[in-house]
Amino acid sequence: MIDEFAKANLHGRLRRDRTALLWKLDGLSEYDARRPLTETGTNLLGLVKHVATVEARYFGEIFDRPSPEPLGRWQDSDRSDHWAAENETRDHIAGVYRRAWKHSDATINELALDTPGHVPWWPEASANTNLFGIMVHVLGETIRHAGHADILREAVDGRTGLRPENEQPIDEEARRAHFAMLGQVARSAAPIEA
Repeated sequence: MIDEFAKANLHGRLRRDRTALLWKLDGLSEYDARRPLTETGTNLLGLVKHVATVEARYFGEIFDRPSPEPLGRWQDSDRSDHWAAENETRDHIAGVYRRAWKHSDATINELALDTPGHVPWWPEASANTNLFGIMVHVLGETIRHAGHADILREAVDGRTGLRPENEQPIDEEARRAHFAMLGQVARSAAPIEA
């Protein structure tokens, strides 16, 4: 009983956060979806590409259920799984991600939480795991990168929110006032420098 509850709960949260991550691309130009927004080149489309690859590999290879479509390179020194090449459109990467969902969902639905898996790129002591461990790991990866996407999207055009239905109209004046107030609090709390 608890296994089915845990599985359904984790799977539901994964579905929710997949959608939230993909939603961060809505309404952006091709340039804004892929332009580097941090010193390390992190960008919105690259986050989606990376998480698609993570899902496809963890719910595929780990349980001897390889992805039905070819996967791009992963964890290369050029971090090519974190950015989109010129020929990789937003629609293409979103499609890869959605197809990874279907494959992952099939794995989750067909296997028990205690189904063993092996992650060859993890340290030997933790390489043997099970579906429950992989669900927690992939959910953590998805949440982490959806959080990155929240911040990046806000930097691009000010849009915030966990899901489309939570998005509020942007009140620029209220944001500026809040920002100024936080700056004042930070300055007041800082020690006096000699």
